[in-house]
Amino acid sequence: MTDEIPVSSPAERLQQPSSPELASRASSTFDVTSDLTYYGRRSVWQSVNPREIWHYRNLIWQFALRDLKVRYRQTVIGALWAIIQPVVTMLVFGLLFSTLDGKPTRSGVPYAVTSLCGLIPWQFFGASVIAATQSISNNAQLVQKVYFPKIILPLAALLPPLVDMGIASCVLICLMMWFGILPGLAVLSMPLILLALFLTTLGCSFWLSSINAIYRDVQYVVPFIISVGLLISPVTYELPAVAERMSPTIKFIYCLNPFANLLMATRWAILGTPFPDIAPMLVSGLLVGCIIVGGLVYFGKTERYFADRV
Repeated sequence: MTDEIPVSSPAERLQQPSSPELASRASSTFDVTSDLTYYGRRSVWQSVNPREIWHYRNLIWQFALRDLKVRYRQTVIGALWAIIQPVVTMLVFGLLFSTLDGKPTRSGVPYAVTSLCGLIPWQFFGASVIAATQSISNNAQLVQKVYFPKIILPLAALLPPLVDMGIASCVLICLMMWFGILPGLAVLSMPLILLALFLTTLGCSFWLSSINAIYRDVQYVVPFIISVGLLISPVTYELPAVAERMSPTIKFIYCLNPFANLLMATRWAILGTPFPDIAPMLVSGLLVGCIIVGGLVYFGKTERYFADRV
């Protein structure tokens, strides 16, 4: 008659270890939480810590490179799309203004040159904001499973349109050479103007990406706003061409639009057109600063909800 081997449940085996070594190992396993320290909820500025963002800088380039590859993969003309979009828009508006016997310029600069000076920055802004708005929701798997500062997602979304802007700028340079237009010393201020353009776009991206992560219908509203902004901003026309028909009050309100001043400053630096009025430019600059700081604060406050809402 064979002896029956007693069978114990898994719970009993955990409660009765077979050796002192296993007992100590089990106790250390179950007491691992005693080594954890809770530091409390992260503050807003800890969520947008520049040192942490710099630590993950390689991840920004990887996201941007991935977006560039996805954008131009299996395309026939590839990066030429960055040239075709502003050129076709310029041709359409040029034909429209000529058909309606309109005068979209007052500086005497050829329309192709002055319109591209507005369309190229606007294309960068529109493409960046649309991509950044969806940057959190499109990377839901990473947001939910991997830790990294989420603020680098809208930041990385701005880099591919920045490359497109550089490509499209080559067309502008060629047109200026064709028409014999040479910029003056004011062109040295272009780095500051481009920095202001980048920061304005980044501030809007912080707001829209964080809001879209919680309320998903924002991504459908943004393209409509970009389309309307193309018409109410001096993108395809110069501001002096329409300011003649505005009262001083309406003109001041119109110039509070940050892009009205950015585009006027761009044409001033490249083509020598009139510089924006100082008073509305300072007010719009203050507005841009509020957009950037407010976007950072709101992004930091809502970041902890991203994993649950995307």
